[in-house]
Amino acid sequence: MELIDTVKVTIKKYAMISQGEHLLIALSGGTDSVCLLKALSMLKDELEISLSAIYIDHQLRPDETPFEIDFCKKICDSLSIPLTIKSIDVLSYAISEKISKQEAARELRYRAFYEAAFELKADKIAIGHNADDQAETILIRLIRGAGPLGLAGIPPVRQKIIRPLIEIERSEIEAFIDAHDIGYVIDSSNLIDRYLRNKIRHIIMPEIKNINPSVVKTISRTADIYRSEERYFDILVTKSIMKMISRKNDQSIELFISPLEMLDPVILRRVLRRAVDETKGLKGITFIHIEDIIKLVKNGRAGDRIYLPGNIRVIKKYSVLTITSEEPKKLNTYILDNSGSIYLKEVSLTLFAELIDYDNIENIDSDKKTAFINADKIQFPLSIRSRVNGDYFYPLGFGKKKKLQDYFVDEKIPRDERDAIPLLINNDEIAWVVGHRIDERYKVDKSVKKVLKCSVRY
Repeated sequence: MELIDTVKVTIKKYAMISQGEHLLIALSGGTDSVCLLKALSMLKDELEISLSAIYIDHQLRPDETPFEIDFCKKICDSLSIPLTIKSIDVLSYAISEKISKQEAARELRYRAFYEAAFELKADKIAIGHNADDQAETILIRLIRGAGPLGLAGIPPVRQKIIRPLIEIERSEIEAFIDAHDIGYVIDSSNLIDRYLRNKIRHIIMPEIKNINPSVVKTISRTADIYRSEERYFDILVTKSIMKMISRKNDQSIELFISPLEMLDPVILRRVLRRAVDETKGLKGITFIHIEDIIKLVKNGRAGDRIYLPGNIRVIKKYSVLTITSEEPKKLNTYILDNSGSIYLKEVSLTLFAELIDYDNIENIDSDKKTAFINADKIQFPLSIRSRVNGDYFYPLGFGKKKKLQDYFVDEKIPRDERDAIPLLINNDEIAWVVGHRIDERYKVDKSVKKVLKCSVRY
Protein backbone atom coordinates (compact mmCIF):
# COMPACT_ATOMS: atom_id res chain seq x y z
CA MET A 1 0.00 0.00 0.00
CA GLU A 2 1.28 3.48 -0.86
CA LEU A 3 2.20 5.71 2.06
CA ILE A 4 -0.53 8.23 1.18
CA ASP A 5 -3.11 5.46 1.20
CA THR A 6 -1.89 4.24 4.59
CA VAL A 7 -2.16 7.78 5.97
CA LYS A 8 -5.77 7.98 4.75
CA VAL A 9 -6.58 4.61 6.31
CA THR A 10 -4.99 5.67 9.63
CA ILE A 11 -6.87 8.99 9.67
CA LYS A 12 -10.16 7.20 9.08
CA LYS A 13 -9.40 4.33 11.48
CA TYR A 14 -8.83 6.68 14.43
CA ALA A 15 -11.26 9.43 13.31
CA MET A 16 -8.39 11.92 13.41
CA ILE A 17 -9.76 14.65 11.15
CA SER A 18 -13.14 16.10 10.32
CA GLN A 19 -14.07 18.01 7.20
CA GLY A 20 -13.24 21.73 7.37
CA GLU A 21 -10.72 21.47 10.20
CA HIS A 22 -7.53 23.49 10.44
CA LEU A 23 -4.41 21.40 11.20
CA LEU A 24 -1.21 22.71 12.77
CA ILE A 25 1.73 20.52 11.69
CA ALA A 26 4.77 20.18 13.97
CA LEU A 27 7.71 20.70 11.60
CA SER A 28 11.32 20.13 12.66
CA GLY A 29 12.81 19.64 9.20
CA GLY A 30 13.55 15.96 9.83
CA THR A 31 12.27 13.14 7.65
CA ASP A 32 9.15 12.36 9.69
CA SER A 33 7.84 15.90 9.93
CA VAL A 34 8.68 16.70 6.30
CA CYS A 35 6.89 13.53 5.19
CA LEU A 36 3.86 14.49 7.29
CA LEU A 37 3.85 18.01 5.84
CA LYS A 38 4.04 16.74 2.26
CA ALA A 39 1.47 13.95 2.76
CA LEU A 40 -1.11 16.25 4.35
CA SER A 41 -0.56 18.88 1.67
CA MET A 42 -1.29 16.20 -0.95
CA LEU A 43 -4.49 15.22 0.91
CA LYS A 44 -5.79 18.61 1.99
CA ASP A 45 -8.18 19.06 -0.93
CA GLU A 46 -9.54 15.54 -0.64
CA LEU A 47 -9.96 15.89 3.13
CA GLU A 48 -11.17 19.48 2.81
CA ILE A 49 -8.82 20.79 5.48
CA SER A 50 -6.50 23.78 5.86
CA LEU A 51 -2.90 23.59 7.06
CA SER A 52 -0.36 25.60 9.06
CA ALA A 53 3.04 24.56 10.35
CA ILE A 54 5.09 25.39 13.43
CA TYR A 55 8.83 25.15 14.09
CA ILE A 56 10.04 25.11 17.71
CA ASP A 57 13.49 26.53 18.45
CA HIS A 58 14.71 24.75 21.60
CA GLN A 59 17.74 27.07 21.86
CA LEU A 60 19.98 24.02 22.28
CA ARG A 61 21.73 23.90 18.89
CA PRO A 62 22.48 27.49 17.84
CA ASP A 63 24.80 26.35 15.04
CA GLU A 64 22.11 24.22 13.37
CA THR A 65 18.88 26.06 14.13
CA PRO A 66 19.19 28.93 11.58
CA PHE A 67 19.71 26.41 8.77
CA GLU A 68 16.71 24.36 9.94
CA ILE A 69 14.48 27.44 10.12
CA ASP A 70 15.55 28.50 6.63
CA PHE A 71 14.84 25.00 5.30
CA CYS A 72 11.39 24.90 6.94
CA LYS A 73 10.52 28.32 5.54
CA LYS A 74 11.45 27.24 2.02
CA ILE A 75 9.52 23.97 2.07
CA CYS A 76 6.45 25.66 3.57
CA ASP A 77 6.64 28.40 0.93
CA SER A 78 6.85 25.77 -1.80
CA LEU A 79 3.65 24.15 -0.50
CA SER A 80 1.90 27.47 0.31
CA ILE A 81 1.65 26.54 3.99
CA PRO A 82 2.11 29.38 6.55
CA LEU A 83 4.88 28.76 9.11
CA THR A 84 4.99 29.94 12.73
CA ILE A 85 8.28 29.94 14.66
CA LYS A 86 8.39 29.83 18.46
CA SER A 87 11.35 29.70 20.86
CA ILE A 88 11.47 27.87 24.18
CA ASP A 89 14.15 28.13 26.87
CA VAL A 90 14.75 24.45 27.63
CA LEU A 91 17.89 24.81 29.76
CA SER A 92 16.42 27.39 32.15
CA TYR A 93 13.23 25.36 32.53
CA ALA A 94 15.16 22.13 33.16
CA ILE A 95 17.18 23.83 35.89
CA SER A 96 14.20 25.52 37.55
CA GLU A 97 12.08 22.34 37.51
CA LYS A 98 15.03 20.01 38.28
CA ILE A 99 14.26 17.73 35.33
CA SER A 100 16.28 16.44 32.37
CA LYS A 101 16.73 18.47 29.20
CA GLN A 102 14.73 15.90 27.26
CA GLU A 103 11.80 16.09 29.67
CA ALA A 104 11.93 19.89 29.76
CA ALA A 105 12.04 20.08 25.95
CA ARG A 106 9.00 17.83 25.64
CA GLU A 107 6.93 19.76 28.18
CA LEU A 108 7.73 23.16 26.69
CA ARG A 109 7.35 21.92 23.12
CA TYR A 110 3.82 20.62 23.69
CA ARG A 111 2.93 23.75 25.61
CA ALA A 112 4.08 25.82 22.61
CA PHE A 113 2.05 23.61 20.26
CA TYR A 114 -1.14 24.25 22.24
CA GLU A 115 -0.44 27.98 22.52
CA ALA A 116 0.09 28.25 18.77
CA ALA A 117 -3.02 26.16 18.06
CA PHE A 118 -5.05 28.57 20.18
CA GLU A 119 -3.54 31.62 18.48
CA LEU A 120 -4.08 30.21 14.99
CA LYS A 121 -7.49 28.71 15.80
CA ALA A 122 -6.20 25.27 14.76
CA ASP A 123 -8.49 22.34 15.52
CA LYS A 124 -5.78 19.66 15.63
CA ILE A 125 -2.00 19.41 16.06
CA ALA A 126 -0.40 16.84 13.74
CA ILE A 127 2.85 15.25 14.90
CA GLY A 128 5.10 12.96 12.88
CA HIS A 129 5.54 10.00 15.23
CA ASN A 130 5.84 6.78 13.21
CA ALA A 131 5.63 3.03 13.83
CA ASP A 132 9.34 2.80 14.68
CA ASP A 133 8.91 5.55 17.28
CA GLN A 134 6.06 3.50 18.70
CA ALA A 135 8.18 0.35 18.94
CA GLU A 136 11.11 2.25 20.50
CA THR A 137 8.83 3.90 23.06
CA ILE A 138 7.37 0.56 24.15
CA LEU A 139 10.85 -0.95 24.52
CA ILE A 140 11.95 2.04 26.62
CA ARG A 141 8.94 1.66 28.89
CA LEU A 142 9.48 -2.07 29.14
CA ILE A 143 13.11 -1.49 30.17
CA ARG A 144 12.16 1.13 32.75
CA GLY A 145 9.16 -0.82 33.99
CA ALA A 146 5.58 -0.22 32.88
CA GLY A 147 2.14 -1.71 33.19
CA PRO A 148 -0.35 -2.36 30.38
CA LEU A 149 -1.16 1.33 29.99
CA GLY A 150 2.50 2.18 29.41
CA LEU A 151 2.87 -0.72 26.98
CA ALA A 152 -0.08 0.64 25.00
CA GLY A 153 2.50 3.05 23.64
CA ILE A 154 1.96 6.39 21.92
CA PRO A 155 -1.76 7.04 21.37
CA PRO A 156 -2.71 7.82 17.75
CA VAL A 157 -5.10 10.48 19.08
CA ARG A 158 -4.97 12.35 22.37
CA GLN A 159 -7.05 15.48 22.82
CA LYS A 160 -5.95 17.82 19.99
CA ILE A 161 -2.87 15.73 19.11
CA ILE A 162 -3.07 13.43 16.09
CA ARG A 163 -0.36 11.17 14.61
CA PRO A 164 -1.21 10.25 10.99
CA LEU A 165 2.12 8.41 10.47
CA ILE A 166 1.83 6.19 13.56
CA GLU A 167 1.31 3.00 11.50
CA ILE A 168 4.03 3.77 8.93
CA GLU A 169 7.58 2.50 9.36
CA ARG A 170 10.61 4.75 9.08
CA SER A 171 11.86 2.90 6.00
CA GLU A 172 8.58 3.71 4.20
CA ILE A 173 8.92 7.37 5.16
CA GLU A 174 12.47 7.52 3.83
CA ALA A 175 11.35 5.87 0.59
CA PHE A 176 8.52 8.43 0.26
CA ILE A 177 10.99 11.30 0.80
CA ASP A 178 13.33 9.90 -1.87
CA ALA A 179 10.51 9.25 -4.36
CA HIS A 180 9.28 12.85 -4.12
CA ASP A 181 12.81 14.27 -4.07
CA ILE A 182 12.14 16.21 -0.86
CA GLY A 183 15.04 17.47 1.20
CA TYR A 184 15.32 17.23 4.96
CA VAL A 185 17.71 18.16 7.75
CA ILE A 186 19.42 15.99 10.35
CA ASP A 187 19.24 16.85 14.05
CA SER A 188 22.72 16.06 15.39
CA SER A 189 21.29 15.14 18.81
CA ASN A 190 19.60 12.14 17.17
CA LEU A 191 23.05 10.72 16.43
CA ILE A 192 24.29 10.72 20.04
CA ASP A 193 24.12 7.21 21.43
CA ARG A 194 24.32 8.20 25.09
CA TYR A 195 20.57 8.86 24.97
CA LEU A 196 18.54 5.71 25.64
CA ARG A 197 16.22 6.19 22.67
CA ASN A 198 19.18 6.57 20.31
CA LYS A 199 20.83 3.44 21.74
CA ILE A 200 17.63 1.51 21.08
CA ARG A 201 17.26 3.02 17.60
CA HIS A 202 20.85 2.55 16.43
CA ILE A 203 22.00 -0.55 18.34
CA ILE A 204 19.17 -2.63 19.79
CA MET A 205 16.46 -2.39 17.14
CA PRO A 206 18.74 -3.45 14.24
CA GLU A 207 19.67 -6.58 16.22
CA ILE A 208 16.02 -7.35 16.98
CA LYS A 209 15.13 -6.85 13.30
CA ASN A 210 17.76 -9.47 12.44
CA ILE A 211 15.71 -11.89 14.52
CA ASN A 212 12.30 -10.67 13.37
CA PRO A 213 12.25 -8.29 10.37
CA SER A 214 8.58 -7.53 11.10
CA VAL A 215 9.17 -6.61 14.75
CA VAL A 216 7.91 -3.02 14.34
CA LYS A 217 4.55 -4.24 13.03
CA THR A 218 4.47 -6.92 15.74
CA ILE A 219 5.03 -4.40 18.52
CA SER A 220 2.51 -2.00 16.99
CA ARG A 221 -0.13 -4.75 16.97
CA THR A 222 0.65 -5.49 20.60
CA ALA A 223 0.20 -1.81 21.43
CA ASP A 224 -3.17 -1.86 19.64
CA ILE A 225 -4.27 -4.81 21.79
CA TYR A 226 -3.22 -3.08 24.98
CA ARG A 227 -4.99 0.14 23.96
CA SER A 228 -8.25 -1.67 23.24
CA GLU A 229 -8.06 -3.51 26.57
CA GLU A 230 -7.27 -0.28 28.39
CA ARG A 231 -10.37 1.33 26.89
CA TYR A 232 -12.44 -1.52 28.34
CA PHE A 233 -10.76 -1.24 31.73
CA ASP A 234 -11.25 2.51 31.64
CA ILE A 235 -15.00 2.00 31.57
CA LEU A 236 -14.81 -0.39 34.56
CA VAL A 237 -12.60 2.04 36.48
CA THR A 238 -14.98 4.94 35.85
CA LYS A 239 -17.92 2.92 37.18
CA SER A 240 -15.90 1.72 40.19
CA ILE A 241 -14.45 5.06 41.24
CA MET A 242 -17.79 6.88 41.04
CA LYS A 243 -19.15 4.56 43.73
CA MET A 244 -16.19 5.19 46.05
CA ILE A 245 -15.73 8.95 46.05
CA SER A 246 -16.40 10.52 49.43
CA ARG A 247 -15.15 14.00 48.54
CA LYS A 248 -13.38 15.57 45.59
CA ASN A 249 -11.97 18.87 44.36
CA ASP A 250 -9.30 19.83 41.82
CA GLN A 251 -6.41 18.89 44.11
CA SER A 252 -7.80 16.25 46.41
CA ILE A 253 -9.91 13.11 46.32
CA GLU A 254 -11.19 10.89 49.12
CA LEU A 255 -12.17 7.28 48.51
CA PHE A 256 -13.99 5.00 50.92
CA ILE A 257 -11.58 2.38 52.27
CA SER A 258 -13.95 -0.60 52.52
CA PRO A 259 -14.79 -0.95 48.80
CA LEU A 260 -11.15 -0.25 47.90
CA GLU A 261 -10.02 -3.18 50.02
CA MET A 262 -12.46 -5.48 48.21
CA LEU A 263 -11.31 -4.64 44.67
CA ASP A 264 -9.38 -7.09 42.54
CA PRO A 265 -5.74 -5.89 42.32
CA VAL A 266 -6.05 -5.39 38.53
CA ILE A 267 -8.89 -2.87 38.98
CA LEU A 268 -7.47 -1.44 42.21
CA ARG A 269 -4.25 -0.38 40.49
CA ARG A 270 -6.20 1.43 37.80
CA VAL A 271 -8.56 3.08 40.30
CA LEU A 272 -5.60 4.40 42.28
CA ARG A 273 -3.83 5.62 39.14
CA ARG A 274 -7.00 7.46 38.12
CA ALA A 275 -7.34 8.95 41.61
CA VAL A 276 -3.74 10.20 41.57
CA ASP A 277 -4.25 11.56 38.07
CA GLU A 278 -7.30 13.49 39.30
CA THR A 279 -5.19 15.37 41.86
CA LYS A 280 -2.08 16.49 39.97
CA GLY A 281 -1.42 14.10 37.12
CA LEU A 282 0.80 11.06 36.83
CA LYS A 283 4.12 12.77 36.14
CA GLY A 284 6.81 10.82 38.00
CA ILE A 285 4.33 8.19 39.21
CA THR A 286 5.52 4.64 38.60
CA PHE A 287 4.16 1.13 39.12
CA ILE A 288 6.08 0.98 42.43
CA HIS A 289 4.28 4.08 43.74
CA ILE A 290 0.90 2.52 43.00
CA GLU A 291 1.99 -0.68 44.75
CA ASP A 292 3.00 1.40 47.79
CA ILE A 293 -0.50 2.88 47.90
CA ILE A 294 -1.99 -0.62 47.73
CA LYS A 295 0.15 -1.67 50.71
CA LEU A 296 -1.11 1.39 52.58
CA VAL A 297 -4.73 0.50 51.78
CA LYS A 298 -4.31 -3.17 52.73
CA ASN A 299 -1.94 -2.98 55.70
CA GLY A 300 -1.66 0.63 56.84
CA ARG A 301 -3.09 2.01 60.06
CA ALA A 302 -5.25 5.12 60.36
CA GLY A 303 -2.93 8.11 60.15
CA ASP A 304 -0.28 6.35 58.08
CA ARG A 305 0.74 8.12 54.88
CA ILE A 306 3.15 8.03 51.98
CA TYR A 307 4.65 10.82 49.90
CA LEU A 308 4.71 10.70 46.10
CA PRO A 309 6.42 12.83 43.44
CA GLY A 310 4.77 16.18 42.74
CA ASN A 311 4.08 16.85 46.46
CA ILE A 312 1.24 14.33 46.41
CA ARG A 313 0.36 12.81 49.77
CA VAL A 314 -1.68 9.67 50.34
CA ILE A 315 -3.19 9.41 53.83
CA LYS A 316 -5.11 6.48 55.24
CA LYS A 317 -7.83 7.56 57.65
CA TYR A 318 -10.36 5.43 59.53
CA SER A 319 -12.88 5.21 56.71
CA VAL A 320 -11.35 7.01 53.72
CA LEU A 321 -8.13 7.19 51.73
CA THR A 322 -7.15 10.78 50.95
CA ILE A 323 -4.98 11.54 47.92
CA THR A 324 -4.06 15.20 47.78
CA SER A 325 -1.66 17.67 46.24
CA GLU A 326 -3.02 20.59 48.27
CA GLU A 327 -0.41 22.71 49.99
CA PRO A 328 -0.07 21.70 53.66
CA LYS A 329 -1.90 24.07 55.98
CA LYS A 330 0.17 26.88 57.48
CA LEU A 331 -0.94 29.46 60.01
CA ASN A 332 -0.90 33.17 59.62
CA THR A 333 0.34 35.06 62.69
CA TYR A 334 -2.34 35.96 65.25
CA ILE A 335 -2.09 38.34 68.20
CA LEU A 336 -3.62 37.57 71.58
CA ASP A 337 -3.90 40.91 73.41
CA ASN A 338 -5.28 39.58 76.68
CA SER A 339 -7.57 36.94 78.10
CA GLY A 340 -10.26 35.78 75.73
CA SER A 341 -10.46 33.65 72.62
CA ILE A 342 -9.15 33.69 69.09
CA TYR A 343 -10.17 31.61 66.07
CA LEU A 344 -7.39 30.17 63.89
CA LYS A 345 -9.24 29.77 60.62
CA GLU A 346 -6.49 27.87 58.73
CA VAL A 347 -6.80 24.92 61.12
CA SER A 348 -10.42 25.47 62.26
CA LEU A 349 -9.34 25.79 65.89
CA THR A 350 -10.36 28.20 68.66
CA LEU A 351 -7.85 29.00 71.41
CA PHE A 352 -9.20 30.20 74.75
CA ALA A 353 -7.00 32.03 77.29
CA GLU A 354 -8.01 32.86 80.85
CA LEU A 355 -5.98 34.50 83.62
CA ILE A 356 -6.74 32.95 87.03
CA ASP A 357 -5.22 32.92 90.50
CA TYR A 358 -3.15 29.89 91.35
CA ASP A 359 -5.20 29.34 94.52
CA ASN A 360 -8.37 28.95 92.44
CA ILE A 361 -7.02 26.01 90.42
CA GLU A 362 -8.11 22.55 91.49
CA ASN A 363 -6.02 20.60 88.99
CA ILE A 364 -3.01 21.95 87.11
CA ASP A 365 -2.27 18.86 85.08
CA SER A 366 -1.95 19.78 81.40
CA ASP A 367 -3.23 17.60 78.60
CA LYS A 368 -3.18 17.96 74.83
CA LYS A 369 -6.15 20.31 74.82
CA THR A 370 -5.40 22.26 77.98
CA ALA A 371 -2.24 23.96 79.22
CA PHE A 372 -1.51 25.80 82.45
CA ILE A 373 1.21 28.40 81.93
CA ASN A 374 3.09 30.52 84.44
CA ALA A 375 1.44 33.92 83.84
CA ASP A 376 4.02 35.69 86.02
CA LYS A 377 6.40 35.24 83.06
CA ILE A 378 3.84 36.23 80.43
CA GLN A 379 3.78 39.65 78.84
CA PHE A 380 0.86 40.50 76.57
CA PRO A 381 0.38 40.65 73.67
CA LEU A 382 1.20 37.03 72.89
CA SER A 383 1.47 35.76 69.32
CA ILE A 384 0.33 32.55 67.73
CA ARG A 385 2.14 31.35 64.61
CA SER A 386 3.52 28.37 62.68
CA ARG A 387 7.07 27.14 63.15
CA VAL A 388 10.03 28.95 61.60
CA ASN A 389 13.57 27.77 60.99
CA GLY A 390 15.60 27.68 64.18
CA ASP A 391 12.67 27.28 66.57
CA TYR A 392 13.48 25.48 69.81
CA PHE A 393 11.97 25.04 73.26
CA TYR A 394 12.48 23.16 76.52
CA PRO A 395 9.84 20.40 76.50
CA LEU A 396 8.27 19.93 79.93
CA GLY A 397 9.87 16.94 81.64
CA PHE A 398 12.66 16.64 79.07
CA GLY A 399 15.13 18.75 81.01
CA LYS A 400 17.04 20.38 78.18
CA LYS A 401 16.75 22.47 75.05
CA LYS A 402 15.39 20.73 71.94
CA LYS A 403 14.97 21.83 68.35
CA LEU A 404 11.30 21.95 67.44
CA GLN A 405 12.05 20.00 64.25
CA ASP A 406 13.64 17.19 66.30
CA TYR A 407 10.69 17.19 68.68
CA PHE A 408 8.24 16.78 65.78
CA VAL A 409 10.33 13.92 64.38
CA ASP A 410 10.50 12.17 67.77
CA GLU A 411 6.74 12.59 68.23
CA LYS A 412 6.20 11.10 64.76
CA ILE A 413 4.23 14.12 63.58
CA PRO A 414 3.89 13.87 59.77
CA ARG A 415 5.94 16.51 58.01
CA ASP A 416 2.94 17.87 56.11
CA GLU A 417 1.13 18.58 59.40
CA ARG A 418 3.95 20.40 61.20
CA ASP A 419 3.25 23.85 59.75
CA ALA A 420 -0.35 23.60 60.96
CA ILE A 421 0.60 23.19 64.65
CA PRO A 422 0.07 26.53 66.45
CA LEU A 423 2.82 27.84 68.69
CA LEU A 424 1.98 30.19 71.57
CA ILE A 425 4.81 32.72 71.65
CA ASN A 426 5.88 34.99 74.53
CA ASN A 427 8.73 37.41 73.77
CA ASP A 428 10.04 35.15 70.96
CA GLU A 429 9.94 32.08 73.25
CA ILE A 430 7.66 29.11 72.67
CA ALA A 431 5.45 28.84 75.73
CA TRP A 432 3.21 26.07 74.38
CA VAL A 433 3.33 23.80 71.36
CA VAL A 434 -0.44 23.87 71.11
CA GLY A 435 -1.98 20.46 71.44
CA HIS A 436 1.30 18.89 72.52
CA ARG A 437 3.52 20.20 75.33
CA ILE A 438 4.35 23.38 77.24
CA ASP A 439 7.83 24.73 77.75
CA GLU A 440 9.61 23.79 80.99
CA ARG A 441 10.35 27.47 81.63
CA TYR A 442 6.63 28.21 81.86
CA LYS A 443 5.57 25.38 84.16
CA VAL A 444 3.37 26.15 87.13
CA ASP A 445 4.44 25.48 90.70
CA LYS A 446 3.39 26.70 94.15
CA SER A 447 5.44 29.90 93.82
CA VAL A 448 3.29 31.10 90.94
CA LYS A 449 0.64 33.71 91.65
CA LYS A 450 -1.14 33.99 88.33
CA VAL A 451 -1.83 31.22 85.82
CA LEU A 452 -2.77 31.48 82.16
CA LYS A 453 -5.12 28.64 81.43
CA CYS A 454 -5.15 27.90 77.70
CA SER A 455 -7.44 25.44 75.96
CA VAL A 456 -8.38 24.59 72.41
CA ARG A 457 -11.58 23.51 70.74
CA TYR A 458 -11.57 21.98 67.24
